[in-house]
Amino acid sequence: MTRTNIHDGVYAVLFALFDAQEALDHGAMKAQIEYCVETGCHGITVLGLATEVLKLTFAERCALVETTARANAGRLPFSVTIAGNSVGEQVELAACAAAAGADWLILQPPMVGSYGADVYLDFFARVATSTTLPVAVQNAPQYLGRALSGEDLVRLKQRAPNLAAVKAEDAALGLARIIDVAGDSLAVVGGRGGLEMTDALRIGCRGFVLAPDIAPVAARILDLWQADRHVEAEALYAAALPAATFVMQSLEHLITYGKRIFGENAGIAIHDRAPCLPVQPVGLSIARQWSETLSRLQQERP
Repeated sequence: MTRTNIHDGVYAVLFALFDAQEALDHGAMKAQIEYCVETGCHGITVLGLATEVLKLTFAERCALVETTARANAGRLPFSVTIAGNSVGEQVELAACAAAAGADWLILQPPMVGSYGADVYLDFFARVATSTTLPVAVQNAPQYLGRALSGEDLVRLKQRAPNLAAVKAEDAALGLARIIDVAGDSLAVVGGRGGLEMTDALRIGCRGFVLAPDIAPVAARILDLWQADRHVEAEALYAAALPAATFVMQSLEHLITYGKRIFGENAGIAIHDRAPCLPVQPVGLSIARQWSETLSRLQQERP
């Protein structure tokens, strides 16, 4: 299906894959991208929360962007999440992403301090206007502790015309509020592991950025929805929801168990970089159960 907006569709936000010595495994990262392409994901995102970006050095982040761009080779639209605690750090990483060929950027709020909306508006405006690429702002108060209102985002759009979307880790009603305020000026892209996915679609969400444990099934749900096959989309969502609920108990739970669900289905060995949530035998057993379910759901064709 042709998508008229670069933010439309389900983007797979890559897990950071490490070797047994906790170093980034670029070969495994390339295999992850192949898996995402082959299983029908609509786009690729790197350096998001699922990529454990705060555990990566700046050099590792740039190297991972370059590896992702080369492995993707232009097959899918490609976005980079920009994390950093100063304007200069984010501007430098945005330049690295642009040089690698990223199609758009997702700006995260700095993790230092806690400020009023005007401080974050100034921060985002300075980073956004440093690049010609379309940008989104990530609203993820549950994970990042900071978020902008719909009114704040409209103000930011006035200062940074290349602001094109908001990546909102919010419940459907929160997404609806942003859509009501921003109208057609900003695309709303959801997350939260696909929780409330069909409700988000009902109220006008354009796309999703989800980890590759669930992204292939979510891409099928979105394809069905956009083909006006809503009953089938709802049934597939209902079948996948218990797996999403298991994974999305916390960001740490996603990193430990969502990554292992993905690893089972992609045939990739999973190693952790400390600090991380310790793996429990019962957690592994549940993860294997849901990996089998998601594998079946993404392979079944209506």
